[in-house]
Amino acid sequence: MLRPFRLEEPQSVGDAVGLLARHADGARLYAGGTELVLAMKERLINCERVINIKKIPALNYVELADGTIRIGALTTHHQLEESPVLGQCVPSVVAMEREVANVRIRGIGTLGGNLCFAEPHSDPGTLLLALGATVVAENPAGRREIPIERFFVGAFETALEPAEMLTEVQIPIPPGGAAATYIKFGYLERPSVGVALYLALNAAQTQVMTARIAVGSAGPLPRRVPEAEGMLEGIQINDRAAPLREAGRIAARAAEAVNDLHGPADYKEHLIQVLLQRACDKVVRECQATAQ
Repeated sequence: MLRPFRLEEPQSVGDAVGLLARHADGARLYAGGTELVLAMKERLINCERVINIKKIPALNYVELADGTIRIGALTTHHQLEESPVLGQCVPSVVAMEREVANVRIRGIGTLGGNLCFAEPHSDPGTLLLALGATVVAENPAGRREIPIERFFVGAFETALEPAEMLTEVQIPIPPGGAAATYIKFGYLERPSVGVALYLALNAAQTQVMTARIAVGSAGPLPRRVPEAEGMLEGIQINDRAAPLREAGRIAARAAEAVNDLHGPADYKEHLIQVLLQRACDKVVRECQATAQ
């Protein structure tokens, strides 16, 4: 059973952050509610006020502007998987969203809510790390942009201040000859391991110019692995086997995998190496296709 709480329904972002500022730790934002309501029922979260932001229309959109995809925080997973803009510009996001949880969750769960809840076994954050995304947060004093690699602080913990709310996610469009993918494995509804890879190749499609590797679900939070990325940058595509194996070993260690009901840590580390190999093969094919 839910404990009694007061429901607030602000009509603007300013009203919402004002309520957060006034009620501090006693209030929680409600968007899709797929995570929050469960946590409240289990008494993991207790709050005096629930701030329903679903009626703020300005937070639901997918737009293309100046080489960047801008996604409103209230955009649902289903809207993202059906978005023609994302399908054309960042198809890896569409592919990832189609595998998030189940149809019911995708229909009501929002991208902003997913990121802010920071559940360790989640999909979007890992891919957004590899894509070099930025989140926009608003507070009573204004707004600020937070690189996604600084957004996740720990399990169920983000860099948002008490009176801040996430309003937008920004994804730079990969140029020609670049692509990204996200591959996960799990035998429960939530993934045991997720690996995202972004590669940009040279004009001849023979050398890796830029690499971004992210791992998630294995440990307490999704994370970029710069040391593993350095193993791939500058290599020749046809000679990638050895550096890719080393990058996989580095990424597996950096994930800080933990033993839980999704599997033992050493199993997750093995999966990271396997999935990175598969992700690289897939991304190389897609990079070459986008350059044609």
